[in-house]
Amino acid sequence: MPKVAVFNISGAKVGEVSLSEEIFAAPVNIPVMHEVVKAYLANQRQGTQSALTRAEVRGGGIKPWRQKGTGRARQGSTRSPQWRHGGVVFAPKPRDYRLHVNKKVRRIAMRSALSSKARDGEIILFNALDIPEAKTKEMVKTLHAVNAEKALIVLANTDEKVRRAAGNIPNVKTTLVNTLNVYEILKYDKLILTEDALKKVEEVYN
Repeated sequence: MPKVAVFNISGAKVGEVSLSEEIFAAPVNIPVMHEVVKAYLANQRQGTQSALTRAEVRGGGIKPWRQKGTGRARQGSTRSPQWRHGGVVFAPKPRDYRLHVNKKVRRIAMRSALSSKARDGEIILFNALDIPEAKTKEMVKTLHAVNAEKALIVLANTDEKVRRAAGNIPNVKTTLVNTLNVYEILKYDKLILTEDALKKVEEVYN
């Protein structure tokens, strides 16, 4: 059963907690994690790009010059793609990039991501993130104490003080257990949890 040290906001070790084997010691399935990350990134795309084809560009209804006798190439419209202000040949149009991943696959990917963090010693557990003020310098001090420069902070419930304190720190993000995703777990070097968040993670993914 994997174990992780528990720290206070000063960076002092105050205990040790055993992690759930099902969640934090599961086999790491890299292809499944890749599939879920690819779907997550695809689903972030708005797909609102749009350009006009030659049929949609305004104007160009008259033939610019007669077919023969001018010495120039024949032209049927000033809105053909080779003309300035002409239409786009294969114009991008709004589309849905969403990819669907089964719930069981997403669960396997989440367990794999959490297990890889536990295996590499990249999980930092706090008894509570009870910083005295919602100040950036307070959060910087706490993160520096546990050597976490690029970190994802996972909270059990919304904590405005922590969110504001971490909001301006580069490479640090706060999230909630119910919005946790594989992409962000893998993106950040350290995964920071509070004891309450850890309990909630184990309840959700057990």
